[in-house]
Amino acid sequence: MYPVDPDRRHFTQALAASLLPSLPVRAQPAASEKVLRYAFRVAETGFDPAQVNDLYSVTVIANIFEAPLTYDFLARPVRIVPNTAEALPEISPDFTTLTFRIRRGIHFQDHPAFGGRPRELTAADYVYAIKRFYDPRFKSPRLYLLQNARILGLEELRAAALKDGRFDYDREVEGLRVLDRYTFRVRLAAPAPRFYQYFADNSFLGAVAREVVERYDENEIMSQPVGTGPFVLAQWKRSSRIVLTRNPRYREERYATAADDPAGRAIAQRLAGRRLPMIDRVEVYIVEENQPRWLAFLNGEHDLVDELPYDLAEIVIPNGQLAPGLARRGIRIDRGLRANVDLALFNMEHPLVGGYTPQKVALRRAIGLAYNVHDEIRLVRKGQSIPAQSPVAPLVSGFDPHFRSEMSDYDPARAKALLDTFGYLDRDGDGWREQPDGSPLLLEMATQPDQLSRQLDELWKKHLTAVGLRIAFKPAKWPENLKNSRAGKLMMWRVGWVAAQPDGDTFLALGYGPNKGGANHARFDLPAFNALYARQATLPDGSERERLFHEAKKLLIAYAPYKFLGHRIETAVYHRWVIGFRRHPFMRDFWKYIDIDPALRARTE
Repeated sequence: MYPVDPDRRHFTQALAASLLPSLPVRAQPAASEKVLRYAFRVAETGFDPAQVNDLYSVTVIANIFEAPLTYDFLARPVRIVPNTAEALPEISPDFTTLTFRIRRGIHFQDHPAFGGRPRELTAADYVYAIKRFYDPRFKSPRLYLLQNARILGLEELRAAALKDGRFDYDREVEGLRVLDRYTFRVRLAAPAPRFYQYFADNSFLGAVAREVVERYDENEIMSQPVGTGPFVLAQWKRSSRIVLTRNPRYREERYATAADDPAGRAIAQRLAGRRLPMIDRVEVYIVEENQPRWLAFLNGEHDLVDELPYDLAEIVIPNGQLAPGLARRGIRIDRGLRANVDLALFNMEHPLVGGYTPQKVALRRAIGLAYNVHDEIRLVRKGQSIPAQSPVAPLVSGFDPHFRSEMSDYDPARAKALLDTFGYLDRDGDGWREQPDGSPLLLEMATQPDQLSRQLDELWKKHLTAVGLRIAFKPAKWPENLKNSRAGKLMMWRVGWVAAQPDGDTFLALGYGPNKGGANHARFDLPAFNALYARQATLPDGSERERLFHEAKKLLIAYAPYKFLGHRIETAVYHRWVIGFRRHPFMRDFWKYIDIDPALRARTE
């Protein structure tokens, strides 16, 4: 449910020497404070749940705010459990009503807005947090998730605000009511069997204190995240450094899990009963290029690389196993498929590549057939991905491992035939095809100014040139491209999409017309697809929903608003002094579940 950038390009194999076990590691000073240090490869945009949905910002947000539900950290398959709620919600048999009861005695972190008094979490804080997504002032990129669920009365509240310029937070609506100090109810216009899963995402439906928000404007609140979670924002140097410290107001919570596998049970046994969070401080640095990020890890300056750069895969994890030299240093890995899809999007409203006519469909399909996904996986991602057949990723409902499509096909001959048949010909003999009306045909793909993006640019240019298509690349920082993509200002762009819930709906949402400006970066709007999407959302999991998923996938493939490229296999690499680390498919708030051994870190040479 949030976009991520394609991984950065890999630096040269000459760095292989740096992986030898004889490499000196700079020792960290011994200290009792437990500090987790690691890097994001892309800059954050801010820390207001209502205004952001990029992976890097929501990772920070998820560790500050808290939703009513969460995931059992070590349980596989994933399992949703209560967080700030007393229990799982009461859900009506028709899946239209959810009732949450919040635990007493949970408090927000201290903030001047509370007048020096402890501020208890109440049901009203969740109602307020949900309403904020509908406030036009915040232009929420995740509003579509709630709109798709059709909470009764909130669209009318938003419409009134759009008309008179003021959102009335005090106006009660049928679909969102506080029943008492600790209880709230959500009512939907149609069944939504999986809607409760959104309430397990801290970064999305975490409780927000109204007093704090009303002290700031929509820009200032991005730097004032105040929640009930285990960490508080202590320092922020935009696009450079983010520091969080333990929240002294955080309630007493103990490490407890119902792990189902040997690795999980070993972690659970070691940490059982420990008070959370176990670390005192988190330092996140923005390091866009792979080389300095990896070397900082090797030198012991960072504790974790949460996504191993692809260019190091053959050295660090040959044949999927940790290299012996690194293993002897006590370095460890956590590896597996990710619930994501990497894709290239076409702006369906752009006059060159957009539209639903056979000519425009043929152009997009030809571009897709001309591009060799297998080269990308082999040469750039070093085998750390599997070809995508549709948008729906592994690990979520709706994924069919037997589904096959032309998304993974590399067929330049068929691409040329499509272009020829629909009039995209080289009329002037300069080697480049023109549009059917004879006007120039120049594709433009947004990209980023980093090494990996340049490598991918070269691959796209090579393959499209081979079929006579000219393409130019327009670099900008990733947050700028994200902003322009939401506004429909890009012709083409490469991006990734990551699930935050174990439901494939978030991937079909990429094509749902009303989601333009949100999940639907391609601005695809096909009535037949919209109807399938809306229908599947009301059904419980089962054969009928799977059939609708199948039909929806076929429409996305036929009209080609996206070229679906691959699903990542990701490897986290961490030092031996990081205790209890494990990647969760959907949780971003893993910080409180790990421990750091500062003495072991200090002894490392």
